[in-house]
Amino acid sequence: MTRTLLLVSITSLFNDISSEMVYPLLPFLVVGTLGGSATILGVIEGLAESIPALLKVYSGRISDRMGMRKPLVVGGYSCSLVGKALLALATGWWPVLAGRVVDRLGKGIRAAPRDALIADTTPPDQRGHAFGFNKMMDTVGAAIGVLAAYLLLSRLPAGESTDSPVRLALWLAVIPAILSVVVLLFIREKKAARAPSAPRQGMLAGWRSLPGRLRLFLLISLIFALAGSSNQFLLLRGQQMLTEDGLGPVQAAASVCLLYLLYNIVYAIASYPLGRLSDRIGRKPILIAGFVIYAGIYAAFAINQSPLLCWILFGLYGLFPALTEGVEKAFVADLAPKHLRATMLGLHGTLLALGLFPASLIGGLLWDHVAPAATFWFGAGMGLLATLALAFMPSAPPVTPAEPPTEHG
Repeated sequence: MTRTLLLVSITSLFNDISSEMVYPLLPFLVVGTLGGSATILGVIEGLAESIPALLKVYSGRISDRMGMRKPLVVGGYSCSLVGKALLALATGWWPVLAGRVVDRLGKGIRAAPRDALIADTTPPDQRGHAFGFNKMMDTVGAAIGVLAAYLLLSRLPAGESTDSPVRLALWLAVIPAILSVVVLLFIREKKAARAPSAPRQGMLAGWRSLPGRLRLFLLISLIFALAGSSNQFLLLRGQQMLTEDGLGPVQAAASVCLLYLLYNIVYAIASYPLGRLSDRIGRKPILIAGFVIYAGIYAAFAINQSPLLCWILFGLYGLFPALTEGVEKAFVADLAPKHLRATMLGLHGTLLALGLFPASLIGGLLWDHVAPAATFWFGAGMGLLATLALAFMPSAPPVTPAEPPTEHG
């Protein structure tokens, strides 16, 4: 446990408290209060993740060129703070889109430098547990944020509109967003050697110069990203089933918050031990297990009509990001050349985000024009395809502690 890892993880905790106070309520704001459709919801979430996507790889490259991570990390979290304030002021779905895009722009700026900062200060044979710890703290914050949203809704009378508590949650979310930026200021970073200047070459030549396993894994990540429509559709499906079961709009909104809380609790509990397990048995088996769980859960959502089973599925779904998010970053850090580490982490994030727009748009169109189940069958099918591709990918050699970490604080 390094000082830098601890401070970055506390920042992640505060930021996710802020983000998750509002995320599970967005379907009620967009589809309910503002009268949007599932397609509009998919467009908002898809664009919010995809438009800033290119920043991830460029931000990582700039960080490598500068030999510094902290300025971009602070700038990214500050940008997300501005996005939260814009969301609180939104009165239509277009302003909601603007607020989400600005918020995600911040993520695009900070993600790769932050992950590189963690990798720089951690020995290779401990990166799984370092990223797992960061995701655990991140998800504990998410659980706190979702619980806060639930408490706001649960205090309302049954016939009350969901608009007022959503507005209150948006404004309250600004407070932990401010704290996330303040904590970062305590990181002390020493400027590292700049990445060597590479000769100018075309994109294809640059791609071919990367290690083969890294190229293959990035392509597999893109395939899987096309399966990953926004979690908003899972929340919308939960709302739909709970409403059909007789709950009013406020009770359904509160119950959806609890479903999302259950997901985050499982995610938080499992992230750290699964990250450590990937250090022991390798990244690939852990990732395959995560992909299989994703495909299975989406298939189950396609056929499920039981609100009780919905609770079980949301709990199991929390295992998917615990198995994949931190482990994928550790895997990319293992495979990437050291002088391109932030760049490759950024490229990985870019590919995941770029896949989210078509995935979410297709998911929304299938929901509105075919059936909600079609959205989940599509996700399950693409998830299974990515699982097969990963299963046949050559295994990477085990990581070793040969590369010493560089402590920044």
